[in-house]
Amino acid sequence: MIRVLLADDQAMVRGALATVLALESDIEVVSQVGAGDEVLPAAKQHRPDVALLDVQMPGKDGLTAAAELHAELPACRIIVCTTFGRPGYLTRAMAAGASGFVVKDSPPEQLVDAVRRVHDGLRVVDPALAAESLATGASPLTLREREVLHAASDGGTVADVARRLHLSEGTVRNHLSAAIGKTGARTRAEAIRFAEERGWL
Repeated sequence: MIRVLLADDQAMVRGALATVLALESDIEVVSQVGAGDEVLPAAKQHRPDVALLDVQMPGKDGLTAAAELHAELPACRIIVCTTFGRPGYLTRAMAAGASGFVVKDSPPEQLVDAVRRVHDGLRVVDPALAAESLATGASPLTLREREVLHAASDGGTVADVARRLHLSEGTVRNHLSAAIGKTGARTRAEAIRFAEERGWL
Protein backbone atom coordinates (compact mmCIF):
# COMPACT_ATOMS: atom_id res chain seq x y z
CA MET A 1 0.00 0.00 0.00
CA ILE A 2 1.35 3.44 -1.00
CA ARG A 3 0.67 5.95 1.78
CA VAL A 4 0.03 9.48 0.47
CA LEU A 5 -0.05 12.93 2.08
CA LEU A 6 -1.96 15.68 0.21
CA ALA A 7 -1.18 19.38 0.72
CA ASP A 8 -3.34 21.95 -1.10
CA ASP A 9 -4.96 25.10 0.25
CA GLN A 10 -8.11 24.63 -1.86
CA ALA A 11 -10.36 22.16 -0.02
CA MET A 12 -12.29 21.24 -3.17
CA VAL A 13 -9.11 20.42 -5.12
CA ARG A 14 -7.69 18.51 -2.17
CA GLY A 15 -10.92 16.52 -1.86
CA ALA A 16 -10.98 15.74 -5.59
CA LEU A 17 -7.37 14.51 -5.52
CA ALA A 18 -8.12 12.37 -2.46
CA THR A 19 -11.16 10.85 -4.19
CA VAL A 20 -9.18 10.02 -7.34
CA LEU A 21 -6.40 8.35 -5.35
CA ALA A 22 -8.79 6.50 -3.03
CA LEU A 23 -10.25 4.66 -6.03
CA GLU A 24 -6.94 2.80 -6.41
CA SER A 25 -6.57 -0.44 -4.44
CA ASP A 26 -2.84 0.13 -3.79
CA ILE A 27 -3.01 3.78 -2.64
CA GLU A 28 -4.21 5.17 0.70
CA VAL A 29 -4.46 8.90 1.53
CA VAL A 30 -3.26 9.04 5.13
CA SER A 31 -3.27 12.82 5.66
CA GLN A 32 -4.63 16.03 4.09
CA VAL A 33 -3.39 19.53 4.99
CA GLY A 34 -4.17 23.02 3.68
CA ALA A 35 -0.98 24.99 4.43
CA GLY A 36 2.74 24.61 3.88
CA ASP A 37 3.43 24.92 7.62
CA GLU A 38 1.37 21.77 8.24
CA VAL A 39 3.27 19.49 5.82
CA LEU A 40 6.23 18.46 7.98
CA PRO A 41 4.26 17.87 11.23
CA ALA A 42 1.68 15.77 9.32
CA ALA A 43 4.42 13.81 7.55
CA LYS A 44 6.18 13.09 10.84
CA GLN A 45 2.91 11.88 12.34
CA HIS A 46 1.62 9.77 9.42
CA ARG A 47 4.90 8.73 7.69
CA PRO A 48 3.65 8.85 4.08
CA ASP A 49 5.56 7.19 1.23
CA VAL A 50 4.63 10.00 -1.17
CA ALA A 51 3.69 13.64 -0.53
CA LEU A 52 1.71 15.60 -3.15
CA LEU A 53 2.38 19.31 -2.58
CA ASP A 54 0.79 22.37 -4.18
CA VAL A 55 3.18 25.29 -4.85
CA GLN A 56 1.15 28.25 -3.66
CA MET A 57 -0.15 27.75 -0.13
CA PRO A 58 -0.51 30.01 2.92
CA GLY A 59 2.38 30.07 5.36
CA LYS A 60 5.30 28.30 3.74
CA ASP A 61 4.91 27.66 0.02
CA GLY A 62 5.07 24.13 -1.33
CA LEU A 63 8.67 24.46 -2.51
CA THR A 64 9.88 25.49 0.95
CA ALA A 65 7.82 22.68 2.49
CA ALA A 66 9.32 20.23 -0.03
CA ALA A 67 12.87 21.21 0.94
CA GLU A 68 12.08 20.78 4.67
CA LEU A 69 10.36 17.46 4.09
CA HIS A 70 13.23 16.17 1.95
CA ALA A 71 15.76 17.17 4.62
CA GLU A 72 13.81 15.67 7.55
CA LEU A 73 12.22 12.59 5.92
CA PRO A 74 14.28 11.75 2.83
CA ALA A 75 12.49 8.40 2.37
CA CYS A 76 9.25 10.26 1.56
CA ARG A 77 9.05 10.91 -2.18
CA ILE A 78 7.71 14.32 -3.21
CA ILE A 79 5.52 15.29 -6.16
CA VAL A 80 4.80 18.96 -6.75
CA CYS A 81 1.30 19.24 -8.20
CA THR A 82 0.39 22.75 -9.31
CA THR A 83 -1.93 24.84 -11.44
CA PHE A 84 1.07 26.96 -12.40
CA GLY A 85 3.26 25.03 -14.83
CA ARG A 86 6.15 27.50 -14.78
CA PRO A 87 9.69 26.47 -15.72
CA GLY A 88 11.20 28.18 -12.68
CA TYR A 89 8.93 26.22 -10.36
CA LEU A 90 10.12 22.98 -11.95
CA THR A 91 13.78 23.90 -11.46
CA ARG A 92 13.20 24.98 -7.86
CA ALA A 93 11.09 21.89 -7.08
CA MET A 94 13.85 19.55 -8.27
CA ALA A 95 16.44 21.54 -6.29
CA ALA A 96 14.20 21.14 -3.21
CA GLY A 97 14.26 17.36 -3.55
CA ALA A 98 11.04 16.66 -5.48
CA SER A 99 10.94 13.51 -7.60
CA GLY A 100 7.92 14.56 -9.64
CA PHE A 101 6.26 17.65 -11.07
CA VAL A 102 2.75 17.49 -12.54
CA VAL A 103 0.18 20.12 -13.46
CA LYS A 104 -3.34 19.89 -12.07
CA ASP A 105 -5.04 19.79 -15.46
CA SER A 106 -3.32 16.47 -16.23
CA PRO A 107 -5.71 13.49 -16.63
CA PRO A 108 -6.35 11.67 -13.31
CA GLU A 109 -4.65 8.50 -14.56
CA GLN A 110 -1.43 10.48 -15.10
CA LEU A 111 -1.47 11.60 -11.47
CA VAL A 112 -2.05 8.04 -10.24
CA ASP A 113 0.76 6.81 -12.52
CA ALA A 114 3.06 9.56 -11.19
CA VAL A 115 2.41 8.47 -7.59
CA ARG A 116 3.27 4.85 -8.42
CA ARG A 117 6.36 5.70 -10.47
CA VAL A 118 7.77 8.14 -7.91
CA HIS A 119 7.12 5.56 -5.18
CA ASP A 120 9.19 3.09 -7.26
CA GLY A 121 12.11 5.55 -7.27
CA LEU A 122 11.58 7.11 -10.71
CA ARG A 123 11.38 10.77 -11.67
CA VAL A 124 8.19 12.06 -13.29
CA VAL A 125 8.08 15.46 -14.99
CA ASP A 126 5.46 16.94 -17.29
CA PRO A 127 7.22 16.64 -20.70
CA ALA A 128 6.01 19.97 -22.15
CA LEU A 129 7.17 21.79 -19.03
CA ALA A 130 10.53 20.01 -19.06
CA ALA A 131 11.10 21.16 -22.65
CA GLU A 132 10.09 24.73 -21.79
CA SER A 133 12.34 24.72 -18.74
CA LEU A 134 15.33 23.71 -20.86
CA ALA A 135 14.51 26.41 -23.41
CA THR A 136 14.06 29.12 -20.76
CA GLY A 137 17.13 28.21 -18.73
CA ALA A 138 17.82 28.76 -15.06
CA SER A 139 16.87 31.91 -13.20
CA PRO A 140 19.57 34.60 -13.46
CA LEU A 141 18.45 36.11 -10.15
CA THR A 142 20.44 35.62 -6.97
CA LEU A 143 18.63 34.52 -3.81
CA ARG A 144 18.81 38.06 -2.40
CA GLU A 145 17.48 39.60 -5.64
CA ARG A 146 14.56 37.15 -5.50
CA GLU A 147 13.89 38.08 -1.87
CA VAL A 148 13.92 41.80 -2.66
CA LEU A 149 11.64 41.42 -5.69
CA HIS A 150 9.26 39.23 -3.68
CA ALA A 151 9.19 41.74 -0.82
CA ALA A 152 8.51 44.54 -3.33
CA SER A 153 5.66 42.67 -5.04
CA ASP A 154 2.98 44.18 -2.79
CA GLY A 155 3.87 47.68 -4.06
CA GLY A 156 5.75 48.80 -0.95
CA THR A 157 8.38 51.54 -1.10
CA VAL A 158 12.14 50.92 -1.05
CA ALA A 159 12.05 51.95 2.62
CA ASP A 160 9.32 49.37 3.33
CA VAL A 161 11.32 46.60 1.65
CA ALA A 162 14.53 47.65 3.43
CA ARG A 163 12.75 47.57 6.80
CA ARG A 164 11.15 44.17 6.12
CA LEU A 165 14.43 42.53 5.01
CA HIS A 166 16.68 44.40 7.49
CA LEU A 167 18.75 45.91 4.67
CA SER A 168 19.80 49.45 3.87
CA GLU A 169 17.76 51.36 1.28
CA GLY A 170 20.84 51.60 -0.93
CA THR A 171 21.27 47.80 -0.88
CA VAL A 172 17.60 47.31 -1.80
CA ARG A 173 17.95 49.79 -4.70
CA ASN A 174 21.05 47.94 -5.94
CA HIS A 175 19.28 44.56 -5.86
CA LEU A 176 16.19 45.96 -7.57
CA SER A 177 18.34 47.57 -10.24
CA ALA A 178 20.23 44.30 -10.83
CA ALA A 179 16.96 42.33 -11.06
CA ILE A 180 15.46 44.83 -13.50
CA GLY A 181 18.59 44.57 -15.66
CA LYS A 182 18.67 40.77 -15.60
CA THR A 183 15.01 40.44 -16.55
CA GLY A 184 15.28 43.06 -19.32
CA ALA A 185 12.44 45.00 -17.68
CA ARG A 186 11.99 48.76 -17.62
CA THR A 187 10.35 49.03 -14.21
CA ARG A 188 10.25 47.19 -10.91
CA ALA A 189 6.64 46.09 -11.54
CA GLU A 190 7.61 44.70 -14.96
CA ALA A 191 10.55 42.80 -13.45
CA ILE A 192 8.27 41.29 -10.78
CA ARG A 193 5.68 40.23 -13.38
CA PHE A 194 8.38 38.75 -15.63
CA ALA A 195 9.94 36.78 -12.75
CA GLU A 196 6.55 35.55 -11.49
CA GLU A 197 5.53 34.32 -14.97
CA ARG A 198 8.68 32.18 -15.10
CA GLY A 199 8.31 30.87 -11.57
CA TRP A 200 11.49 32.55 -10.36
CA LEU A 201 9.79 34.11 -7.31
